[in-house]
Amino acid sequence: MPVADVGYFRSSVARAHFLTAYDAGMARLPAFDAEFDIATSFGTVRAYRFGDRSGSTPVVLLPGRNAATPMWRANLPGLVTRRTVYSLDLLGEAGCSVQTAPITTAQDQARWLEEALAGLDLPRVHMLGASIGGWAVTNHACRFPDRVASVTLLDPVCTFARIPFRTLAFSAVMALPAVPEKARRWFLSWISGGEAVDDSLPEARLIAAAMADFVLRLPPPASITDAQLRGLDVPVLAFFGGRSVMLDADSAAHRARSLVPHAQVEVYQDASHAINGEYAEQIAERAHRFWDTVDS
Repeated sequence: MPVADVGYFRSSVARAHFLTAYDAGMARLPAFDAEFDIATSFGTVRAYRFGDRSGSTPVVLLPGRNAATPMWRANLPGLVTRRTVYSLDLLGEAGCSVQTAPITTAQDQARWLEEALAGLDLPRVHMLGASIGGWAVTNHACRFPDRVASVTLLDPVCTFARIPFRTLAFSAVMALPAVPEKARRWFLSWISGGEAVDDSLPEARLIAAAMADFVLRLPPPASITDAQLRGLDVPVLAFFGGRSVMLDADSAAHRARSLVPHAQVEVYQDASHAINGEYAEQIAERAHRFWDTVDS
């Protein structure tokens, strides 16, 4: 039986279905050098290390909702050429991290991430997050800045702009177990700017499986306040998609530039919320220049 207020797979069959999609997605990534299961106060966090390149500050990736590590298929090749990269599956989400205690506050969200980074023995890291992972990265940096060399954000939700009501309504419906697979595919296509979504894209297969197979028991992400953004005393590089349905890119960019002391902001007007895959090469090159500058 599932523990109250802890995320869980709907059944053993659902878990097996999801892990089939997860393993297929992992097979499309560069080979990882090491795999870790890090104990925290809220459960065990799965992490992978790609490209063991000593001598530079490593990069830690946090994925979007329902995506886990396989979502970085387009991004890892450009990132591991020059940096050691760690990818974490979000705790409380579908993936290979296993939640064992309720996560009820933004402080809890920051705490498990801080404990995971400490467990990986990473005293200083560049953090990169997409969508809800961008929120998690920012929330952590606001509360535990000493470990954070910089923050890079890819169309982060609930960080600089609210999620539109229509998107929230669609998301709530898609979480229902009786929603047809065809409807979930339409939803993923809509988020991706109208691009057709099918099993030829391992990320799409993974996210669709997560929506069908896993029950989230996480609090809604608390919006990052003006005071928190003004106090974010680490370098920030933020990318927004002009066609994103998760936020208004121009409003988010304006708030980031206005409030964050060290923000560098890029708006890709043709990008959707799937900006990480649509502009993988450009993001990698821009991020490497940003990290090199921070380190120097």
